[in-house]
Amino acid sequence: RSQGGGSALVHPPYTVSPLAGLRAALRGRAEVTHAPGPRLVEGLLPMKPPLVTNPANGEPGLRAELLADDGTVLRSSHRRSGKLRYTSGDLPDGAAWLRVTARLRVDETGAWRIGFTGFGRFTLTLDGEQVLERTTRPDQLDLTVDFVQAPTTAVTRELTAGDEIEVELRCDVYSGLPATLGYERPPRDEAAEFDRAVAAARDADVAVVVVGTTERVESEGFDRTTLALPGRQDDLVRAVAAANPRTVVVVNAGAPVLMPWRDEVAAVLLGWFGGQEMGNALTDVLLGLAEPGGRLPTTWPAAEADVPVLSTTPVDGRLPYAEGIHIGYRAWLRAGLAPAYPFGYGLGYTTWAYEELAVRGRVARVTVRNTGSRPGKEVVQAYLSRPDSAVERPARWLAGFAVVRAQPGEAVTVEVPLDRRAFQHWDGGWVTEPGAFTLWVGRNVTDTPLTAEVVV
Repeated sequence: RSQGGGSALVHPPYTVSPLAGLRAALRGRAEVTHAPGPRLVEGLLPMKPPLVTNPANGEPGLRAELLADDGTVLRSSHRRSGKLRYTSGDLPDGAAWLRVTARLRVDETGAWRIGFTGFGRFTLTLDGEQVLERTTRPDQLDLTVDFVQAPTTAVTRELTAGDEIEVELRCDVYSGLPATLGYERPPRDEAAEFDRAVAAARDADVAVVVVGTTERVESEGFDRTTLALPGRQDDLVRAVAAANPRTVVVVNAGAPVLMPWRDEVAAVLLGWFGGQEMGNALTDVLLGLAEPGGRLPTTWPAAEADVPVLSTTPVDGRLPYAEGIHIGYRAWLRAGLAPAYPFGYGLGYTTWAYEELAVRGRVARVTVRNTGSRPGKEVVQAYLSRPDSAVERPARWLAGFAVVRAQPGEAVTVEVPLDRRAFQHWDGGWVTEPGAFTLWVGRNVTDTPLTAEVVV
């Protein structure tokens, strides 16, 4: 996934996949083999390049036309995906219908499913023959239903690799609800695909396994039911790691997931949703051309049962916020639980030593040294605590951070401003409790080797 779903949906002009990025960078220098592994997404996938082209100009993508009731074309546009949504602000006056056309190039022999997902009135035509018609309205407007659980209708066709089919979907622009024109490839032997992926990893010098979430488990308008990766992804990672000790796992997700195999692999790279240039950016980091300099803005648990605040489902229409100010990493610190990766965690391609800390006013001067063999970037983080406070406070809270870069062996001093609000609490307004606070400085919320006292 290059981006999140729901309100985060945009239509990029192109998308570079991890496979395409690696192959382009290593062309002529290394052989990049690929195996998909077990299929993760069941059901229709939105039509998109390289399998579909716009019949009007032959370019990768689809043609979308907004029509008046009498069939007059009010607006025509080129789309890169079969995911379709128009809000009231997108529609020209008099728009009543959406017509999407594409030429589908079949790359695999077998039983293909071609169809659509969404609410409204739909007709589907293949090679000039109408094959499906359906009208469905939701009982009520609900994001969970409209975006995630909308009904799917499809027809199955036995197709041969190399075939080309003209596809046309026509639907009313009912309430701006989303619709999808998509396909599902022929069924595969999941066990054989799993074994093929493991065999490919065993024969390779390095294995890169990309895992992640789908829009059906992580999107807008509904809560996740589990932090586990969907499908057999955990099994695949473990099997590949057992076959090749030089295994890198790339996590393609928008929020924390469980990684029970994290100690069995050589490296884990969190890519989040990388956008349209994800494949090229990921390749730069994997090949060491750029450093993975990010730090976690969330806490990643080792087990779901460890999460201090897990229940977010209202009971009898009520959801008490019993945790108060102790949310996120603050809840973990109060509970005394050790996560897989704490807030602020992140590694690069070098190592660092924290040497000195001095405080003047609300500025911390921190000296760190690059103890590794190559240039690097470090995010120096400052936290505050006050265990004897007269008011309720977290065990520790973020007060400031700063980025530092250094050459191998170089020591650098960086100033970390401590935000005034970090010393305040709410009592009908922002109030500062005078006295001593403890300042903790380090690499993340649980790794703070330097301490000092700050008096306000």
